[in-house]
Amino acid sequence: MRTRLQEASKQALSLGLDFSECSVRFDGKFSFLGLREEIKRSFDGLVYLLRRVKSKLQDMGCLVSKPKDSGGYKKRPGNVGEVAVFVPGMRIPKPVDFSLPLDGSLSKSLVERLSALRTRMVVMAGQESPAAPKPRRKTATQHGGSTLADLKQALEDYLPVLLGLVKDGSQLQNKVQFVWINQEDEVEETAMSNAWYEILSVIHLMAMLSLSQANFLLLPKASADGHQPKVSEENRRTSIDILLKAAGYLDCAVRFVLPQLPPELRRVLPVDLAEGVLRALCLQALGQGVDIQLGMAIDSTKATLAVKRRLACEMVKYWDQAQSNIVNLPLANVWGAKHKLFVKWKYTEAKVAAYYYHGLILDEGNTEKSHGMAIAALQAAEELLKESKKACEAFNMAPPLSRSPPLWGAMKYLSEKILKDTSSKVRINRDLYSIEKVMEMAPPLPDFALALKPDEYQLPLVDDCWN
Repeated sequence: MRTRLQEASKQALSLGLDFSECSVRFDGKFSFLGLREEIKRSFDGLVYLLRRVKSKLQDMGCLVSKPKDSGGYKKRPGNVGEVAVFVPGMRIPKPVDFSLPLDGSLSKSLVERLSALRTRMVVMAGQESPAAPKPRRKTATQHGGSTLADLKQALEDYLPVLLGLVKDGSQLQNKVQFVWINQEDEVEETAMSNAWYEILSVIHLMAMLSLSQANFLLLPKASADGHQPKVSEENRRTSIDILLKAAGYLDCAVRFVLPQLPPELRRVLPVDLAEGVLRALCLQALGQGVDIQLGMAIDSTKATLAVKRRLACEMVKYWDQAQSNIVNLPLANVWGAKHKLFVKWKYTEAKVAAYYYHGLILDEGNTEKSHGMAIAALQAAEELLKESKKACEAFNMAPPLSRSPPLWGAMKYLSEKILKDTSSKVRINRDLYSIEKVMEMAPPLPDFALALKPDEYQLPLVDDCWN
């Protein structure tokens, strides 16, 4: 067994890969069972990395990719419709046979229940995923209700039973190999013999469904009075709650689930489950929650300029941190590239709002210095508004194609106000404040503590059937 591993490692090294992370220690300190599980985990890592080699060879034209590589599950839509909230390519579970690996370890009834719950999830995820980023409609299914709600309920029903496999550090957690298809990593399919990988994938899917639901609610709807499509206040408030819930799922995944995976498996997780991507998605959800709050503050006659500036500056911090978490990750395929473009677009939009409101507050000062700083901030907002439109276009043109919904909320207001409010001040001082010089002199934004936090989500209790 050791010789086979050593040979595989040599071949991998010849291809420029280092398998030292997943080597097996033969020091006589393991029991037979422990040694077997260690070898199994090492082979999981070897198989995953060899699949990466195959993927790179395909990119070089050395191998031909076949549809069966992803089991027919991976469907990339050419157009995902209107996007208000970015939903990455969904993770799709593939069927798993619980009976063979758990034979003799669990009762037949418990194995059948695990199988039934997971099969239900697999079937519904396969139906839902190809259309997941598109606007959600009430669609009848064999389970009744909407596909989105049914799939989420299937995940919530499955999770407490699944957690029994890891209860009190049970050895059962390494007996079943779980397989998922992803759409952001260059390796389409990942199989791991660890139940925590399955738990992580389930929670990730719960978060993605929440983001999909928020996206639907934030697409402007035609009003009964025939006026321009808009997003109702009720939908805005509901969306904030849903975004905080999505952030809670992702925060739980980072803080409580990822640490349960052995280091050698964490290093070979698909990129859509990487800690940086999970953190970025959590921050994106919070950033979009603040964006909605800013739009509601703009509509309120009671909200002061100081309140609006604070919200805008907080939004900049959320998107800045989101970008920092994914900027260096290998999100190389179409979904990953589109993800990065979305973050860049929203980060630019957030700076538009922050510099605009910062400029208005600085302009309230009576000194020449404050007046000059106000012009610099407003000029920066105007230039960033142009950049945001280009970033929006780049995002929508990147495959899969998308389109932005009609402007509403903060950006609709800012698009109409910025040019009007800055022109009277900037044009008067054009000789003193060229665009280049103004951008260099743009004052720093105030630093506010982030107020919006993810909803606290805890893993459910293990189902009573395990007792």
